[in-house]
Amino acid sequence: MADLTTKYLGLTLRNPLVVGSSGLTDTVDKIVELEKNGAGAVVLKSLFEEQIALEADYKLREAEKNDLLYSDYSESLDYIDSHIKDKELTTYIELIKGAKKAVDIPVIASINAITHSEWTGFAKQLEMAGADAIELNIFVMPFSFDRESDENESVYYSVLRKVKESVNIPVAVKISPYFSNLGKVIHNLENNGADAVVIFNKFSSPDVDINKQELTHADIFSKPSDIYYSLRWISLAAKRVGIDLAASTGIHDGEAVIKQLLAGANVTQIATAIYKNGPSVLNEINNFLHEWMDDNGYNYIDQFKGKLSQSESVKPDAYERIQFMKYFSEI
Repeated sequence: MADLTTKYLGLTLRNPLVVGSSGLTDTVDKIVELEKNGAGAVVLKSLFEEQIALEADYKLREAEKNDLLYSDYSESLDYIDSHIKDKELTTYIELIKGAKKAVDIPVIASINAITHSEWTGFAKQLEMAGADAIELNIFVMPFSFDRESDENESVYYSVLRKVKESVNIPVAVKISPYFSNLGKVIHNLENNGADAVVIFNKFSSPDVDINKQELTHADIFSKPSDIYYSLRWISLAAKRVGIDLAASTGIHDGEAVIKQLLAGANVTQIATAIYKNGPSVLNEINNFLHEWMDDNGYNYIDQFKGKLSQSESVKPDAYERIQFMKYFSEI
């Protein structure tokens, strides 16, 4: 039978199926179940600094209502802020420790912070708790009339450098597609110390209820067709950078996993398929991958990984064709 072992972030994974950061990975019991069903690694649900800050702000407003704050500046302000942060961080650290004791697969911590100081502090404590690696979930809204695009990009590099200076474990950066030159951004992330890039983050999107004439939320789950957003960029970057690539969003079945591996991904991140079909879908995907590799004469993933990346393709221009006219007239 084919060997599904792969390398990601310097870690040896039994297969390329990484469960993405989500509510699927927020308890030890869930993580144990994912391992039993064939996960190669898990990325824990993100520790959100912004969420912690909002909770602290709520507690402060409640304290003000109950006359617990006696001035604009009170020791209570510092106490509430510190207490909320310590509570959330302690809970997250216990999750890491519990998961590391309960499973053998790699446990990757995920942090989503909005200030430089918190990124560094959070990362160091998660390393000390036993995390095998860290995934930085960074996003700077690319819409401003006052900031240049390189100013936004510099935030990513600065945060990454500070985290890398504070920890010794591998660090991945999860990015969006919203850059003016994605190739250069990936290259710069590599130069600033990233060990891997996750392509791409799945964001919540707005929708409009025309009956109520209200802003609502679009479906939070990915669709199988979403794979094409990352497939192009994985194939363009593969074998051109010296860091690992994780394909995310739209990975719903074994065929999608194989496509991303052929394009050059080291691993794929899966979440929606598990939400919709349960953890057993991981075993189904692994079985599909085994059968496909056996049928095609592959013993190891490295034998075909990146085979259809742009640098290996007989039609390299095909990966850069965007417009429909060009597509229909030349391919």
